[in-house]
Amino acid sequence: MIADNIVHFARVLRGAGMAIGPDRVLAALAAVELVGLQRRDDVHAALSAVMLERHEQQALFDVAFDTFWRDPKLLEQMMYLLLPKISGRGDQQRTPRVNRLAEALAAPRAPEPPNPANQSAKEELQFETHFTFSDRERLQKADFESMTTAEFELAKKLAEELPLPVQPVRRRRHEAATSARHGGRLDLRATLLHMARQPHTLKPLYTRPREELPSLVVLIDISGSMDRYSRLLLHYVHGLMRRALRVHTLTFGTRLTHITRCLRERDPDVALRLADEQVHDWKGGTRIASALHEFNQLWARRLLGANAAVLLVTDGLDRDEHGDLSAAAAQLHRMAHQVVWLNPLLRYEGFQAKASGVRALLPHVDRFLPVHNLASLADLGDALRAPPLSPHTLLH
Repeated sequence: MIADNIVHFARVLRGAGMAIGPDRVLAALAAVELVGLQRRDDVHAALSAVMLERHEQQALFDVAFDTFWRDPKLLEQMMYLLLPKISGRGDQQRTPRVNRLAEALAAPRAPEPPNPANQSAKEELQFETHFTFSDRERLQKADFESMTTAEFELAKKLAEELPLPVQPVRRRRHEAATSARHGGRLDLRATLLHMARQPHTLKPLYTRPREELPSLVVLIDISGSMDRYSRLLLHYVHGLMRRALRVHTLTFGTRLTHITRCLRERDPDVALRLADEQVHDWKGGTRIASALHEFNQLWARRLLGANAAVLLVTDGLDRDEHGDLSAAAAQLHRMAHQVVWLNPLLRYEGFQAKASGVRALLPHVDRFLPVHNLASLADLGDALRAPPLSPHTLLH
C-alpha cells in the first residue's frame, strides 16, 4: 500500500536527521494523491516539495528517494555524493550526510535473547565496543555535519566535558590566604584585629588577590545553515554552566531569545527541551544585524560587565536587508572585553571573506576561529590565550 510506503519513507528521513513530523507525512499523502503514481518524477517532486524545509536537504532527500524506491543507478549516485564538492567565490557546499542516511537505511539487527543477570553489563560492553578509544580519537576530528546519529549523540556528551575556554583573572579585591607560600602576603590589619581579641597570641594572617573566572556571553546562530553546529554548541555551553562558569546564552535567527534560564537545568536533555519550547525560530532565516542591534539595546549593559567576553557563533551569511551590520558589530565591540567569532566555514582551506556579512563583521572582532569539530572546541582556550591575528588580513 502506498500510504504504508510513504510512512516508512518518512521514518527513513527522520532517522537520517531530517525533521519529518506527522504533518509532513499527511501532506505527502495528499500530494501523492493529487499528482498520481503514473510518473516517478511527479512523485519525487511532490514529496520533496512537502518534506523539505531548506535547500541543503535536497541532496540527502534525492539519495534517500532513489535508495528507497530502488533506483538502478543508486551505486553511481552514492559514489558521486561521497566525493568532496568544490565551488568558487567562498560559497562552499557541504558533503551530503550520507553516513546518517546509510545508518537510517540499515536493517535493524536481530535482538539477542535477554539475560537479566548480565543485562547492564552487556549494555555497557556494547557502548564501549561501538565507541572504542580509537573511535573517540577519530571523532575529535570529525565534522559535526558528517557525523552519524550515534556519533553525534556521543559528541554531545563529550562536548559537555571539554575544558573551560577561559582562565581566571585577578581582581582588585582580596581574600584570605593560608600562608605566604600560597601567594599570600601579610595582612597587617587583620593580624592586629586578631591580636586585639586574643592579646596572648601572635598569629599572622595573610591575604591575596581574588581570582575569578570571567563571564561569557554566547550568541548562537540557529538558522538552517547552522542547525547542526548550534545544537552541539548548546551542549557545550550547558557543560560550561554546570561547572559554575557564568555563561549567558542567547540564540538568534529571525529574532533574539535569551535561554540562559533553560540551560541551568542539570539534565542536558531537559535543558535543551526547555530551550526548544522557548525558541520559535529554529532553522529559519538569519538577521544578524537586527539581532546584534537588539542585544546592544536590551542586554549589553546587563551582561557585559566584569570583563565579559562575547562568543559569536555564526557563519556570517546575513540576510537582513534593513539592518546595519557593521554599525551593530562596532557598538558590540566597544562594550565587550573581547569579541570572538566562531565560524564553521573556516574549516575550508580556501575560505575567503567574500560575503557582505562576513566583510562587515571582520573589522570588529578580536578573534576569528573555526568551530566545526570537537578538536576545535577543545583548542578554544589555547586559541584565546594566543596573540590575536588581525582580522583585516582575511579581507584580502
